[in-house]
Amino acid sequence: MRGSTLLLSYTAIAQAWTIQKADLKLPSDAAAKRQDAIDLFTSTYADYKKYAWGHDSLTPLNKSFIDDRNGWGATIVDAMSTMKIMGLEGLFIEAVNFSSTIDFNRSKTPDKVSLFETTIRYLGGLISAYELGGKTDQALIDRAREVGNKLSNGWQGTNDFPYNNLDFSTDVPVIEESSRASVRLFNLAMVSSALTTKLPIYIAVAGTLILEWSKLADYTDNKTYLELAERSMRRIGTNDSPLPGLPAQGINPSNGQPVGDYITWGGGSDSYFEYLIKYGRLTNNASPEWTSRWLTAVDSSIRYLAQTAVNTSVPDLLYLGDYTGGRVRHISSHLACFHGGNWIMGGRLTGNDTIVQYGLRLTDACWNTYEKTGTGIGPEVFAYVGPDGGYTGGPAPSANDADFYRENGFYIYNGYAYYDLRPEVLESNFYAWRATGDIKYFNRAVAGLESIKKYCRPGVGVAGIWDVRSTNSGYIDHTESFFFAEVIKYIYLTFDEPNKFSLDNYVFNTEAHPFEAPSPLESYQPSHRAKMGGHLPSTPWTGAVPQISNAPGVQKGLSDVIKQGLGL
Repeated sequence: MRGSTLLLSYTAIAQAWTIQKADLKLPSDAAAKRQDAIDLFTSTYADYKKYAWGHDSLTPLNKSFIDDRNGWGATIVDAMSTMKIMGLEGLFIEAVNFSSTIDFNRSKTPDKVSLFETTIRYLGGLISAYELGGKTDQALIDRAREVGNKLSNGWQGTNDFPYNNLDFSTDVPVIEESSRASVRLFNLAMVSSALTTKLPIYIAVAGTLILEWSKLADYTDNKTYLELAERSMRRIGTNDSPLPGLPAQGINPSNGQPVGDYITWGGGSDSYFEYLIKYGRLTNNASPEWTSRWLTAVDSSIRYLAQTAVNTSVPDLLYLGDYTGGRVRHISSHLACFHGGNWIMGGRLTGNDTIVQYGLRLTDACWNTYEKTGTGIGPEVFAYVGPDGGYTGGPAPSANDADFYRENGFYIYNGYAYYDLRPEVLESNFYAWRATGDIKYFNRAVAGLESIKKYCRPGVGVAGIWDVRSTNSGYIDHTESFFFAEVIKYIYLTFDEPNKFSLDNYVFNTEAHPFEAPSPLESYQPSHRAKMGGHLPSTPWTGAVPQISNAPGVQKGLSDVIKQGLGL
């Protein structure tokens, strides 16, 4: 196992850059496209208000609702930052008033509370709305403190890692029994014998808290939140890993040890890698370890996971495969497609154009999965053939899949052809536009918006579709709150004036909630430390947290609607 840092030899770093292109100019139709995005948001949110107000999610086909995020009104909280960015002040004030009175001390449903989902949607939404609203609505921070206090019960004693699922009525984590099917729900390509009857947590649970919890620590003057989140984040990086800087996806929270050797930039690991560079930026390298770990992860990914697709008529498609058992699995996913934007961001911050160019190629390959389908929208999971073959660890492609691959440069893996209103492809496209100003990225956002308007509007609200290859495959009766938080926001921001919500002034959490960032440094190479405005690194945590049962947590799976549709 090689531990050197290849990136230092890729590109001579002559300067460090801001993320955004300095002279970025919008095309003449940008204002009209912004209005199109606003119209889609307001019309679909009006349907939510009509049929599902106060509940978590609209079910547009039934003209009803489900409470899949504990009944606290996830869509309202998740949509607040988008409302403010779009200038929808009336809706924003209404949402703030609602959110200020939520009782987070108990779940409104029998469901357990996910540390991960509650952090990124509710905690992130509350804190971002507080900042965007001028830091005048103290009730939003009071509610965020309630959430943080309840979620802190996920840490048992002095364990480095929290359990993910909590019973808010007892403040005790919950034991989850697993099966091969439930493992597939989490990572559709992964079935690992290392995952035993008690599911581990995943690095995307323990590693996707630090932005939100550090902000909560700031606004409550309580460092415990920061110390808990940093402790988990740091332990991921100090554990042994199958490849340098690329930790295994699973963790046993009771002893902090890795479970298995599965590596992916997709679900289960994704936002851990995302938050390394984002926390480095948010803290202005107060502790350079986060940027350093991100650079090592990218270095190893270029060495071991990155491949250009072969045996296809579409040239220069770059993919990051998964890895297990010493082999690359030639699969990727919509969830993983955030990586292009993340590499563009980190490459710009560290002044490394090689990483930026890799990020642009990853972004282009993910967009290709949109461009080559009948709907102009990409699938959940896809596969490819690399120079070392097409091993996926799953079923071999059918003859039709092979034909489709030769013509289009990817094929849909194992039937996972649905689109559940995910944002990642449009997210990376937004970063590519802001970093380069290349008009193709603007035009792709236009195309994505038009495809959603054409194929994801069942008459009420907005809905995912079961097969992106077909223009009439049927709708998924569930509008995830992240459509309002992420999809429509990234489309709108691509059309918006670049200096209004600049990537040089804000860091977006994994749910696309913008957090205020300090003035940028001249460089984010690990040797450059914070001058002012960033957090000071926390000291190792030695205090007590609530004693709770030894109960492994489980990361999120698919919605019940998707499970039923897939027969799982």
